[in-house]
Amino acid sequence: MTLEDFTEFGEDAADADDFDDADGSVSSDRDDTDSSAGVGDTAVDPNAEAADSNVETAADPDLDTDTTSDADTESFAAYDVEPAGDDRGLGVVSVSQGLRVAEEADETTLKAFVTTGNREAVRLGTYLLVPYPDGERLFCRITGLEYAQEFQSDDATEIHARRQMRRDDFAERDYKFMAELEPMSVIYGDGDDMKRRMTDRVPKPGAVVEEAADDAEIKTGLKIPDEGVFLGHLSVGGEKVRTAAQPPTVDYRVKDDYADGDPLAFRHTLVAGGTGSGKTHASKNVLRQYLDDDRTYPTGDGRESRMAVVQFDPQDEYAQMHDDNPAIDADTARRLEREGIAHGGHDDTVALVPRVANAAYPGEGHRAERVEFTIPFSLARDMPWLVAGSGLNENQYPALLTLLNRFFRDYGDSGTYSQFLSYLDDPALKEELDESGRVHEATFDAVKRRVRGVPGGVFDQDAKPITELDHTLVRPGGLSVIPTYHLPTSRQKEIVVLAVAGLLVDDKLSNDPESDRIEETPLLIGMDEAHNFLSDADNVQARKVVQKFTEAAKQGRKERLGLFLITQDPQDIAEPVFKQVNTKVVLNLGDEDAIQSVNIPSNLAGKVPYMEKGQMVVYSPDNSEPVELIGLATCVTRHGS
Repeated sequence: MTLEDFTEFGEDAADADDFDDADGSVSSDRDDTDSSAGVGDTAVDPNAEAADSNVETAADPDLDTDTTSDADTESFAAYDVEPAGDDRGLGVVSVSQGLRVAEEADETTLKAFVTTGNREAVRLGTYLLVPYPDGERLFCRITGLEYAQEFQSDDATEIHARRQMRRDDFAERDYKFMAELEPMSVIYGDGDDMKRRMTDRVPKPGAVVEEAADDAEIKTGLKIPDEGVFLGHLSVGGEKVRTAAQPPTVDYRVKDDYADGDPLAFRHTLVAGGTGSGKTHASKNVLRQYLDDDRTYPTGDGRESRMAVVQFDPQDEYAQMHDDNPAIDADTARRLEREGIAHGGHDDTVALVPRVANAAYPGEGHRAERVEFTIPFSLARDMPWLVAGSGLNENQYPALLTLLNRFFRDYGDSGTYSQFLSYLDDPALKEELDESGRVHEATFDAVKRRVRGVPGGVFDQDAKPITELDHTLVRPGGLSVIPTYHLPTSRQKEIVVLAVAGLLVDDKLSNDPESDRIEETPLLIGMDEAHNFLSDADNVQARKVVQKFTEAAKQGRKERLGLFLITQDPQDIAEPVFKQVNTKVVLNLGDEDAIQSVNIPSNLAGKVPYMEKGQMVVYSPDNSEPVELIGLATCVTRHGS
C-alpha cells in the first residue's frame, strides 16, 4: 500500500474540514461550561505562579534560560552523501521467486529484478550475461517481462483508478519489474579462445545481470561462426544488436569450410518469404557472397576451385547481378569492405536463354552476355518424365519407357520430338506391341495423347543444345542465369527448368558423367519459385522429379552440390526434399500453413507475420542457435529497375 492511499483529496477533504470546525465549536462550548462551573472554587493567582517561577530561578542560578528557545530554533547539520560505487548492469538475479537450472527447460526458473532506470530499455529477446564467481558467464535470453506488486495492496479500486486517471506520471519504485530468463549456454575461457557448453550450473542469488555487449561473447553464446557467408546482422525485435566494438553490429555468417564439417551450402538452403518481403533482394546478396573471388572449395583431385552458380529465374531479375548497384556510394562501399561483405556487379554473369518457338526474350534489365540454347529431345532418354505430362499412371509410365527406348534404338540421340510423334503414328508398331503383350492398345493410345499434349516449340529449336554448352553453363566462379519469364506457358517453363536441372544433377551423381566440367566443379543450383517444380503432387512425373532431387540433396555433401531454393509457398515443396534442407531463411509470411511448414521455434514463428521488409529468422541447427536478423538495406548488386 502506498502513501497515496492515505491522502485525502477533492470533496472528501472538504468534508473533513467541516467536521473539524464542528469539533472546535463543541470544544469551545465545553470550555465555557467548565469556566462557569469553576465559580466558587479556589482561584489560581497568576501573581503567585510568577513568584514561584522567580524563586526557582533564584534557587538555581546555573539553569540556562535559553535552552528551550535553542532547541526550537537549532536545525540538524547537513552533510553531502554520495552512494559508494556506480550501478552496473540491468539488475540482479532474484531468488524470491525461485532460482533453478534443470535439464528440462520447463523445470528451469531463472528471473532477474530490473532496476527502475533500466526498465524502458529492456525488450523480449534481449541477450544477457550473468557472471559466476570463477569468471565463467551464463549467456541467456529474456523470454518474459512482468510487473509484480512491491506492496500488498488492491489497485482495482475506485479511488486508485480515479487517482491514476488524474495524473501523468508512474511510480516505478512502487512495483517490481521482473525479467524471465532462458539459459542458452555457459561461456568460458580456454587459453586464448572463448568456448561454450550447455548450461550446467546455477548462478548465485544477487548476481549482476548485464546486457551482452561484446561481439565475441555474443557469437560464442549463440554459436555463430566468425567466418563464412554473410547473411545479415543480429537483431532483437526488429532492432540491430549494438555492441561496444567497431562496427557496433554483430554479423551473422554461415559456415563455409571443412574445418568443422561440410560447408552448409552443400547442406542446402531455403529462402521463404511472401510477396514484397525482400526474398529476391536477400537471395541476391547471399549468392553474391558465394561468387566472391576469395571463396574456394577443395575438389576431388586435391585442387581448389571456386563455386559455380546456376540460377533459374522466373521473373528476369537475377541477370541484374552482372551490374553494379548505383545506390551504393563510397561510404557504403567502405563499410561493406570493412565488414568483409562482397559487393558490386559480378562480371562473369551469363544469361542462358532458352529458345522457344513464338517467344522472344527482351532482356532489357541487365547488361549480361546472352547465349541461346535449346532442349534436345535426346534428354528424354534419361528423363522420360519430360514428355510424360502429369497424367500418366503407373501402368502407362512403363509403356512410355518402352516406346522411348525403341525410338532411340532406331533413331539414336539425334532423334527429335517431331520424329517421335511420327513414330507413334505407325499402326504397325501399335499392333506389334499389343500382340506381344508388352503395351496394351488402350495404353498405347493414352501415352500417345499425353506425349502430344506437350507444348510445341520447346524441343530441338534453332539454337545450340544445352548438352553442348556444359562449359558455358558451369564455370568456376561464374553465374549462369536461366530466365523463363518470356516462355508463354507454365508447362514450357517446367520442361526447361527440370531438363537443365536434371542434366546438372545427373552428371553430379553419375559414376560416368557426360561432362567432367559439371562433375568436378562445386555447384550451387538456385531455383526461384521452387514450389512450382518440386511439389509433392500425386502423379508419376512428380514422384520421379522429387526422387531425383531428393537423391541429389542426400548426396550433396559428398558431390559438392548445393540446392538454394526460393519460394513463397514452402508448404508446397515435397517433404523428402524439404527434410534435407539445413538452413532456413524465413522472411515475412502471412499464411499460417506456410509458417508452420518451415518448422522454426515457436517464439520466432510468432514474429514472422509482423516482420518488416528485410527482417528474417534464420534456423540452421548445424550453424547456430535460431536467431533474428536484419539484412542489408541496400542490395550489393543491381536490383529492380
